[in-house]
Amino acid sequence: MSETKKPAPHGWLLLDKPRGLGSTQAVGLVKRVLRQGGYAKTKVGHGGTLDPLAEGVLPIALGEATKLAGRMLDASKIYDFTLLFGEQTDTLDTEGEVVATSDHIPTRADIETILPQFTGAIEQAPPAYSAIKIDGKRAYDRARAGEEVEMKLRATTIHSLEILDADEASVTLTAHVSKGTYIRSLARDIALAVGSCGHVTYLRRIKAGPFLEKQAISLDSAEEIAKGAPIENLLLPLEAGLDDIPVLTLEPDSAQAVRQGRVLSDLPHSDGLYLARLGQTPVALMELEAGSAKVVRGFNLMDVAE
Repeated sequence: MSETKKPAPHGWLLLDKPRGLGSTQAVGLVKRVLRQGGYAKTKVGHGGTLDPLAEGVLPIALGEATKLAGRMLDASKIYDFTLLFGEQTDTLDTEGEVVATSDHIPTRADIETILPQFTGAIEQAPPAYSAIKIDGKRAYDRARAGEEVEMKLRATTIHSLEILDADEASVTLTAHVSKGTYIRSLARDIALAVGSCGHVTYLRRIKAGPFLEKQAISLDSAEEIAKGAPIENLLLPLEAGLDDIPVLTLEPDSAQAVRQGRVLSDLPHSDGLYLARLGQTPVALMELEAGSAKVVRGFNLMDVAE
């Protein structure tokens, strides 16, 4: 007889990803610790790629929370990063070969002067060493094969950009950015704007959507799940990724209707997106317009409904 497994968990594991670990590897690690911890097969995904050379907040979605991973990809992020002046590399970080040098090292005042031109809606060329597909092939694969890679400009938004620290040859900044922003490209462009060149030596994501650095757990903590540590002590609820969305409270009858995909009518609420809940159990994301609410995304959490 097969051993009884623990039910598949639903929610978010917020990892503090170390340098050297890719986002896909982090997902694999979580799948492994769940399996070794005796949990039933669980859907696992991440809420926004973090380069192996970057560290920090990596939301890992489990179970029904994977239905919200796409929303997390669209969320804004906050990064701390260090820009070292004097050398630009082909990867725009410490892994690449030097392709340009400059003797000009800007002062803090020089940098502060040009930051406003990188705040707000801007266009940037993504790094050639990025996962963007060009004619069906990843840009970094083309670049590593020695191809000349031309990256088209992309629109993005820098909500805020501030200097944290500066020394003789580098500056550390905090950037609050929209989805699709490449910090390595931002650093390259800042260096060029002050008449120098440079590359990123340190990159840490300190916020992803609603998730904060202080909520993140270490890989060692995640590994404890494999040894039998209760995941409830580490798991954030599914709705933690929806803290900016108002709640639509359901009665049992209306919750059943929503689970069947039916439209709710004559609701006295403002138009917009809502998290429909029965008690404390998420039932669906619903779009409400002119008093009628339609299901955008349903959650299969009936087993824990009150």
